[in-house]
Amino acid sequence: MSWNTRKTMLAGAAVVVLAGFAYLAAKPEPVPVDIHTITAGPIEVTVNAEGQTRVRDVYEMSAPVSGQLARSPVTIGDTVIAGETIVARIAPGDPAFLDDRTRAQAEAAVAQAKAAVAVAQAQIAISEADLAHAQTILNRLHDLHARGTIPKAQLDDAELGVDVAVAQLDSAHAALEMRLAELAAQQATLIEPSARADAAAASEACCVELAAPVSGTVLSVASTSARPVLPGAPILSIGETDDLEIVAEILSTDAVRLVPGAAAYVERWGGAGDLKAQVRVIEPAGFTKLSALGIEEQRVRVILDLVSDQAARPSLGHGFRTFLRIVEWQGEGVRVPLSALFRDGESWAVFVIEDDHAVLRNVEIGHRNSDVAEVASGLSEGEQVVTHPGDRVGDGVLVVDRTQL
Repeated sequence: MSWNTRKTMLAGAAVVVLAGFAYLAAKPEPVPVDIHTITAGPIEVTVNAEGQTRVRDVYEMSAPVSGQLARSPVTIGDTVIAGETIVARIAPGDPAFLDDRTRAQAEAAVAQAKAAVAVAQAQIAISEADLAHAQTILNRLHDLHARGTIPKAQLDDAELGVDVAVAQLDSAHAALEMRLAELAAQQATLIEPSARADAAAASEACCVELAAPVSGTVLSVASTSARPVLPGAPILSIGETDDLEIVAEILSTDAVRLVPGAAAYVERWGGAGDLKAQVRVIEPAGFTKLSALGIEEQRVRVILDLVSDQAARPSLGHGFRTFLRIVEWQGEGVRVPLSALFRDGESWAVFVIEDDHAVLRNVEIGHRNSDVAEVASGLSEGEQVVTHPGDRVGDGVLVVDRTQL
């Protein structure tokens, strides 16, 4: 082979190599993307909120009378039986301490009452003497009348004088009893707290005992220690922890889309799996509440019944925190992940995979939740879309599935 021929062949090979490098340099590099295949299936739109469990019927016990409440015989968590378990004892309250002026006034009132008793006793003695005198006169006139020496009218006057004397004696005895009662009342003002406590300790029937109004579990005790109470003061609360409901404070704009009977899922309650619940009441009145950011919000209380059996939630009790997903709408349809959707002007759009290229396509969506949206038009089951499209993804860009790299 001649040198010219060899030189020509080497030049041709160099041209081929350069042409290959130029082709590879000009060929577009595929962009790695996450791809999702469109499927059809159930779709649920939910309102998410935090809730709190509570016993459906809580019985708050309060003091029916004022007095000294003894140390609580029950504690939180105790089981009580209606009409049998004593849950509180109230003794009469101790009298107040007397200052010097009040004591002097009370002692003076006692002395005055004693003097009044002495006056009443003297009046009894006078009345007894008057009665004896009237009886003597009557006996003498009876003899004279029997002899015919005095008229009948004079004897009648003597009998009337005896009746009046008897009535005056009865009145004097009644006055003495009244004065003795007044003396006892004045002496009672001098009773000291220590004397009252000794008297109460000596009496076994000094207290009012309160029995449980219903059977259940003690949920709270206002104070386990002894203390004075007034009528209406809270003592404890009782309820049946097996009969629970959930209350959630939901934004009013979300509550208007809910209806009684809607299903709900109870999540993150601390146990295994989700519990089922159902909306029972949507309160008709809202209230204003400050959010964690200090923003005023209008909220509505929604009350739900737990549908799951007690065996599925053995440790769930009163006042426990839960997370709720309340079903607003549910149906069947073609689903697209929210991560694949983005705004294209006034419309929603996705990148559809066609021949390894991302193709921009506008779609119409219906209901949506936090994960997927219902496809009204623009996509079919089985098509593939790009999820989480980045800045490198555009209409007509060559793409490759990231999982295949």
